[in-house]
Amino acid sequence: MAALSKIPHSCYEIGHTWNPSCVQSAVDVARGALEVSFKIYAPLYLIAAVLRRRKKDYYLKKLLPEILWSTSFLATNGSLYIVFFCILRKLFGGFYSWSAGFGSALPASYIAILLERKSRRGLLTIYMANLATETLFRMAVTRGIIKPITHGEVLLFCITASLFTFFFRSKDGLKGFAFSALKFIIGKEEIPTHSVVAEQICTRPLERTAATETEDSQASAEGPSSSRKTLVAHTRELLESICKKGPRHRCCKHYQDNCISYCVKGFVRMFSVGYLIQCCLKVPSAFRHMFTKPSRLPSLFYNKENFQLGAFLGSFVSIYKGTSCLLRWLRNIDDELHALIAGFLAGISMFFYKSTTISMYLFSKLVETIYFKGIEAGRFPYFPHADTVIYAISTAICFQAAVMEVQNLRPTYWKFLLRLTKGRFALMNRQLLDVFGTQASRDFKGFVPKLDPRYTTVLPPGVDIQLV
Repeated sequence: MAALSKIPHSCYEIGHTWNPSCVQSAVDVARGALEVSFKIYAPLYLIAAVLRRRKKDYYLKKLLPEILWSTSFLATNGSLYIVFFCILRKLFGGFYSWSAGFGSALPASYIAILLERKSRRGLLTIYMANLATETLFRMAVTRGIIKPITHGEVLLFCITASLFTFFFRSKDGLKGFAFSALKFIIGKEEIPTHSVVAEQICTRPLERTAATETEDSQASAEGPSSSRKTLVAHTRELLESICKKGPRHRCCKHYQDNCISYCVKGFVRMFSVGYLIQCCLKVPSAFRHMFTKPSRLPSLFYNKENFQLGAFLGSFVSIYKGTSCLLRWLRNIDDELHALIAGFLAGISMFFYKSTTISMYLFSKLVETIYFKGIEAGRFPYFPHADTVIYAISTAICFQAAVMEVQNLRPTYWKFLLRLTKGRFALMNRQLLDVFGTQASRDFKGFVPKLDPRYTTVLPPGVDIQLV
């Protein structure tokens, strides 16, 4: 019943506690959000332009407008939330448990997403839908509605990886970025060749290449070297020896390597990629501490997370390739159904780098892929502007958690909200919201804002806050 009850306090007492003026509070949030949004989008668009090798005309004519376009979207979302927060308070004469968060954020988010470029709405919708789903799951766990499964994020990733790799190997199964990403991770050797070409490939004899035979004869003629060898040289020789020995199934398309070396090389390659990605992510913080705490610099290269991400990506690829090769040996065919088993087993690699965020995001992308494939097949209806509606609802759910139960919101998103509002989101008087039973003030250590008594609702001494 708490959701249907309200508290009669003003929006100053609950929300914009730093300023009693509704208009000035919205302006404060808008000003801060504009500054922060520009700092976020300016380097993001610049890096994207460099990576895409944009021409000079783009930098002169399009870069700044696109940055300002996205900046206005993000700033509008934050400032309109305060506007509707105050409007709903005046309409209802108080706050319901849903109006302070969901009700205020829903119209604000819908208007804001309409200002964003259409090309970016899909990505934003997927991200917020993923975040909202995770938030709802945490809310359900807190209320005892759902019991979490041990290693549930790993199981979800296994299922998602299985279906994604199956679509990857299916004809016209994946397109665009998803296909390119899997092609980079798994390799073009696992892309099936349909029709007559596939039959020709599987009729190749199981033999070693002429180049390998030549190298073997040269190596035996030269004999062992008497010079001292470095660790790198020994490692190279080990990999080369693995590559030269061992069979390859006639259906396998990795012609330069046998099945064992194919898996080993896949692990080494993606382990290096994961390691370098994690190192690059730590470069900004390392530069900040270069002069103050130089002892932290070695941690940039010898960090546990670096090796965890590398092990995750490397083992994912090697398990997938190894399972695919094994199934080709066992069944004597190259079947796209192999990807279901290989992708599921490869998903076990997430034990090296557990991440609910990654699992939920990829699952959201999978649902989107299946839905659009259903539309193409005529089995699912197409809803115009569905991305804007989903974004608005998802963002409203996250704002509801940010107001009423921040403990169930993803910590990184909460930090983002604090950054966007210059810390003002934490200044809400959540002790007054505790009456709704969501422990709104649990993580705020008894924070009570200093309010101007001229603009507050005065209660008689000794009277507790009650729901009306």
